Amino acid sequence: MAKPPKSTLVDRDLIRELSELLDETGLSEIEIEQDGKRIRVARNLTVAAAPAPAPAIPVASLGGEPLAQMSDAGPLPVDAAKHPGLVTSPMVGTAYGAPEPGAKPFVEVGSKVKVGDTLLIVEAMKTMNQIPAPRAGTVTQILFEDGQPVEFGEPLVIIE
Repeated sequence: MAKPPKSTLVDRDLIRELSELLDETGLSEIEIEQDGKRIRVARNLTVAAAPAPAPAIPVASLGGEPLAQMSDAGPLPVDAAKHPGLVTSPMVGTAYGAPEPGAKPFVEVGSKVKVGDTLLIVEAMKTMNQIPAPRAGTVTQILFEDGQPVEFGEPLVIIE
């Protein structure tokens, strides 16, 4: 009597497709549920290894120069990863600087903020999450591009 074929516990083709989708979209993880089976594909990334989003304006670029140095265009950016006033993304999602398209941004470079003031919104799973200022001070850099995806731990704003 022949043995019935062994059922594959893992759909390798589906995992490959999901991995390719991660590469195409730049996401760090994806999860699906199908026919009662749940598959999650994740990639281990550290914040230092994650590429920074392309800056919308020169002030938002990441650099290694201290803020105290000046150029013709004004202060040079500070290394975001080492700055004590760095605000990072608490989740994966899409960052928005204003409450709706065309509206005045929550903050701009030079804005004075208090603890709890909304700095931006990160949309995750169709939920708008307000990101509050963890400290009072002045916004010296905006490190995200409006409407662009952000990863968990990605630098967003620097408050001095």
